Amino acid sequence: MAKKLIAALTDSSLFLREWLVNPQRTGAVTPSSPKLAAAMARWLPSDPESYVLELGPGTGAVTQALIEHGLREERLVAIENNPKLARRLRQRFPRAHIITGDAWHLDVLLRQHDEPIESVGAVISSLPLLNFPAAEADTLAEKIRAILEHGGKWVQYSYHLGNGHHKSATRFHRLASKIVWLNLPPARVNVYQK
Repeated sequence: MAKKLIAALTDSSLFLREWLVNPQRTGAVTPSSPKLAAAMARWLPSDPESYVLELGPGTGAVTQALIEHGLREERLVAIENNPKLARRLRQRFPRAHIITGDAWHLDVLLRQHDEPIESVGAVISSLPLLNFPAAEADTLAEKIRAILEHGGKWVQYSYHLGNGHHKSATRFHRLASKIVWLNLPPARVNVYQK
């Protein structure tokens, strides 16, 4: 228990330092809570052989929940733009495919990976999409749509609690939307299907 607490404090302090350096890219001052991480992880693909792409994993709070919900670590591909956070993820999840890079280049990054990845069963995104211009969010949504398998899910959270969804998701079918109150700040998890 003490080990888990120390790890959580270490992750939180690293996350806060990185947020201070670049608040637009980091998007939050603390890692996702266990409740938020679990609300996102419950949408794993039914096929255990499908890859899952995590965008903006930070220190790995959602990553840990994905693994606890049954995702095999070697089926996880995570793209993290911050080199310090990516290094921390590689230490915590050595069998996962951790890529240091910009999520907006996910198509190129996945093609250039040691084992090129052509499709994924789910995209789990912690990126602060509302912090970016609409055109950039639309570009990312199109790239997510292109990489998803037929019927694949895009799980995206936002601190905007209204029941609407980002216009970039209009080419998806919204399956679910839920507010997770036990997070700092509270967040809405939207689930879209291709």
